[in-house]
Amino acid sequence: MSAITTATQADIQPSIDDLKAMAQVIRRHIITMIHAAQAGHPGGSLSAADIVTALYFRVMRLDPANPSWPDRDRFILSKGHACPVWYAALAERGFFDRSHLTTLRQLNSILQGHADMRKTPGVDMTVGSLGQGICAGLGMALAGKLHGKDYHVYVMIGDGEAQEGAVWEAAMAAPRWRLDNLTVIVDNNGIQNDAFTAEIMPVEPLADKWRAFRWNVIEIDGHRMEEIVPALESVKAIKGVPTVIIAKTIKGRGVSFMENVPAWHGAAPNDAQAQAALAEIAEGLR
Repeated sequence: MSAITTATQADIQPSIDDLKAMAQVIRRHIITMIHAAQAGHPGGSLSAADIVTALYFRVMRLDPANPSWPDRDRFILSKGHACPVWYAALAERGFFDRSHLTTLRQLNSILQGHADMRKTPGVDMTVGSLGQGICAGLGMALAGKLHGKDYHVYVMIGDGEAQEGAVWEAAMAAPRWRLDNLTVIVDNNGIQNDAFTAEIMPVEPLADKWRAFRWNVIEIDGHRMEEIVPALESVKAIKGVPTVIIAKTIKGRGVSFMENVPAWHGAAPNDAQAQAALAEIAEGLR
């Protein structure tokens, strides 16, 4: 795995198996970070781990030694409470030392409870208010078009976040400006906060809604690298319209007692739970 974490993106082409292994490393970091902080959001971090891994270790054009490189691809985790997965990927990709991971949510840490672009190397947009990340991504994509840049902007939103009106304002605007350099990824895990999304405010049929807003729609299993990688790699060939990837995922993926359980949206594991979770991930049981 050292080749993935130390080489520049142009020098590597990690295999599907490499990415699967790295996703497990990311999951271990998520559990360790949240356990150390005794605060955070494991469920939505774990559900996003496979997609974030594919983005940072194979798909996105990045230079960890130069986080502000003007031609880099951009990523915004609009569901900002899931930032442990983002921090873990950034650390493993070389944007900052892994030792920072155990400082999650501590005073003066570079890793706050929601990512702050002023504090964390590699974070392109401060996040927290749901519905705002896609709006910022829209602006970045439009700026790229206006300045003749060929970078791509990826924004991950939650399915509960798709209840926000600002999401659909951005969804309406992006096709108007033919922003084919914008890809939205919906982490469709079916749970928001402390209940199932369908019980609070149903968002389905998501695919039909995005098609009605004139987006190119791709539907995948968000835990199968064999589907994630081709979907993400295909979007740069799509011209004239933005793309949304609707990824069916499982909240808490990789830890059996967290999977599809709303209570693990924003709860930290105790010592025994953390030990059990790390053992499951290490053994690749899920």
